[in-house]
Amino acid sequence: MKQWLYVLKPTRLGMLTEGPTPAESETVSRHFAHLQELTNQGVMILVGRTQNADENTIGLAIFEAEDESAARKIMEADPAIIDGVMRADLYPYQIALMRGQTK
Repeated sequence: MKQWLYVLKPTRLGMLTEGPTPAESETVSRHFAHLQELTNQGVMILVGRTQNADENTIGLAIFEAEDESAARKIMEADPAIIDGVMRADLYPYQIALMRGQTK
């Protein structure tokens, strides 16, 4: 399986600086549950976000998929992308070093 990375950015910065709307909160909850389920299924390797609340804020999802088409389907199935709360860019990726593993 190949590794992929998608980088998430909020579409409305105010969601972070002023607080989310009720609709954004609901979408972000579904986004988290979706990524948690993919993690439990062994698809996601690592998911997280920066802790700043400005225009440089990003979220990362590192995962495995067979090819770019499958990776894009995984990214596009994210509720935050579907609902337009976040936008994302997909990149081929390969973990080079990871704590607890030797190569």
